[in-house]
Amino acid sequence: MFALKTLPFLLLLHVHISKAFPVSSKEKNTKIVQVNELSVRIRNYTPQLSKADVERAIEKAFKVWSDASPLTFTRISQGEADINIAFFQRDHGDNSPFDGPNGILAHAFRQGDAHFDAEETWTKTSTNYNLFLVAAHEFGHSLGLAHSSDPGALMYPNYAFRETSTYSLPQDDIDGIQAIYGPSSNPIQPTGPSTPKPCDPSLTFDAITTLRGEILFFKDKYFWRRHPQLQRVEMNFISLFWPSLPTGIQAAYEDSDRDLIFLFKGNQYWALSGYDIQQGYPKSISNYGFPCSVQAIDAAVFYRSKTYFFVNDQFWRYDNQRQFMEPGYPKSISGTFPGIESKVDAVFQQEHFFLFFSGPRYYAFDLIAQRVTRVERGNKWLNCRYG
Repeated sequence: MFALKTLPFLLLLHVHISKAFPVSSKEKNTKIVQVNELSVRIRNYTPQLSKADVERAIEKAFKVWSDASPLTFTRISQGEADINIAFFQRDHGDNSPFDGPNGILAHAFRQGDAHFDAEETWTKTSTNYNLFLVAAHEFGHSLGLAHSSDPGALMYPNYAFRETSTYSLPQDDIDGIQAIYGPSSNPIQPTGPSTPKPCDPSLTFDAITTLRGEILFFKDKYFWRRHPQLQRVEMNFISLFWPSLPTGIQAAYEDSDRDLIFLFKGNQYWALSGYDIQQGYPKSISNYGFPCSVQAIDAAVFYRSKTYFFVNDQFWRYDNQRQFMEPGYPKSISGTFPGIESKVDAVFQQEHFFLFFSGPRYYAFDLIAQRVTRVERGNKWLNCRYG
């Protein structure tokens, strides 16, 4: 399947960033003049962050790009700079007025100014709009990159918080910046995370759950949403919907009796009503009655007011109405579900089937016939087709 990548030799003359980073139809692409040594000047500051916090965010945003290329950035305090950074409100004299909170966040000019809406709430955390993340995206435009179609790329046209303390520039952005300026001057070339490809034959899932008719497929820091009435499947950052949740969700299930979904990682779990995290979470999985030897759940599924928890080659069954782990467990997975011989990565229930995902395949286990009735590639659920 053909997919657009970062456009390395084309630059948006004037790029708006909004909450969804839209590109105006008035914008034109233009060739970039290559300059490897650039000066930077911060013209003013937002009162929502300390001066030191703003400077750290800006410095870190430029470092993302200098680490991946031969570019160098020098901050100056007076005189004309190649890239000027400022916070403005509404009409500020460049024919591109800002529109107040939660609208256009910032805009940039070719190898020049980057303006940030002073009426937005700028932060250094996951709340509102993280200045480092927006600045890094915006400076990518200043350096020559247009938007990317890769959902995991920094230059993807959707704002979503990502963990900043361990942030690593995605490979798609590295490829784009190096296509313009060449490789990094570092002897060891940088590599970054790549976005999971939905139709990769080797794709596996970390966890799967239903949610009010939708099906959510978790992988690393992403999840896909399969809508019940639509053919399309959406891919999003977990942090876009749940900024406070960790990445790498390991198990999940929907409690349809209480209209809640539960997400597990390590020895903790979270409860969500729709897309809202409930107060008082995370909690310890010991609340379910697991022995202390169980420190993580591989997969979970809810069926007839019971929750099945899969750990290694065994499973437990929890009575949700009486709120206790049923006696006689754990039991062998292969002994109770013949045909399920490998470790269970994820599972969800559909009609009278448990759909077990193990490696790149899923196994449809008929709860009435008590046998596996079909085995197919797991990413068939992401609308992938194989001959």
